[in-house]
Amino acid sequence: MDQAERAMIDSDPTLAPVKALDDQLYLLVKGIDILDAIGPLNYKEQRQAFFDARYSVNPSFLYQARNIDSFASKRGLFNLPVESVGDEHLYQLYAGVIESYVDKLDQFRSIGTPEFLYDSLRYYGEPTDKDLGNAHFILHLPDDEDGSEERVSASQVQSYLEGFAQREGYDYQIKLDDSMIANVLVSGSVVKINSSAQVSTTEMQALAHHELGVHLVTTLNARRQPLKVLSLGCPINTMTQEGLAILNEYLAGCMTLSRLKVLALRVLAVHSMINERDFRRTFLLLKEQYDVPDQQAFTITARVYRGGGFTKDFLYLQGFHQMLNAYEQESNFKHLLCGKVSLAYLPIISGLIDKGYLQGPNLISPAILAPHNNDVIKQFITHAIR
Repeated sequence: MDQAERAMIDSDPTLAPVKALDDQLYLLVKGIDILDAIGPLNYKEQRQAFFDARYSVNPSFLYQARNIDSFASKRGLFNLPVESVGDEHLYQLYAGVIESYVDKLDQFRSIGTPEFLYDSLRYYGEPTDKDLGNAHFILHLPDDEDGSEERVSASQVQSYLEGFAQREGYDYQIKLDDSMIANVLVSGSVVKINSSAQVSTTEMQALAHHELGVHLVTTLNARRQPLKVLSLGCPINTMTQEGLAILNEYLAGCMTLSRLKVLALRVLAVHSMINERDFRRTFLLLKEQYDVPDQQAFTITARVYRGGGFTKDFLYLQGFHQMLNAYEQESNFKHLLCGKVSLAYLPIISGLIDKGYLQGPNLISPAILAPHNNDVIKQFITHAIR
């Protein structure tokens, strides 16, 4: 959306109550970023200590202090005049987002405490028997990669991602970070790369389509919307957004069985964390029962124990299943790229686009525009996930 279009929308008197609500909501919650807040400050030190102690002492992660008055913020959210918007679709969207951020405030406040796990369970849920069945199905498949593919460094990943972003015309910043668990992540329009990253060429390509092709694209599309609400995100949009990102890896021809097995291991790690609540036991489950190398087992385990118990990681596999079905069956599938949209809210978002409150996506993921023709084995495996 250009400045003239935005000025026209801002000056429309019929949209004044919606714009006022949208601005107030954005100001109340714009600083709440759970993923950023649960990044351990001492990740590398605790990883080394864990290995030095031969897995006998659980890590003790530290987190950045966050000053937030959750009671005042909740009161502000519940006092927002949602009824003033008039349109039923707008009411449903804003009411849902407000309730979602009330739950996020509880998570934000409890980071680093035992209560964080309960808040995480309430927000993301936990693996079902179907999720566990999908994970076991994938982990019992025979390996199909020889592991001989060339590994590339963080600086090479940076160069590749810069080329990808420039080619697609994305607005971005990119930097190396020495305190990350993940290899690459997008925070706003900032692309962060783990300075210790060592990945294969295929993994590097998958990261580009995952992080830039979805997470950055949906951020940039949300910023072009007349309303800020899609920058904040629909309720529980994580499964949709991560599922879209995994789907993009598949459509780009970068999906490997080893990647699917990592997603499956995350499901089992979340299940272990909920039931065992012991970092060492989860780590040893991955290492001894599934032959996961030490560094990878620590990374997967740390992801689910960060913050005090973070259940988000079981959503990737189920999200992929949902997005593959939506890609093949949903006529308004591309509307999922309009911002931080969740599949459950897709009919509402499409309705608001039809009414002119929102816009269709300006940027479309390159893998969705020109999908790769995956072989029949990969097609069978991915469609077998239930």
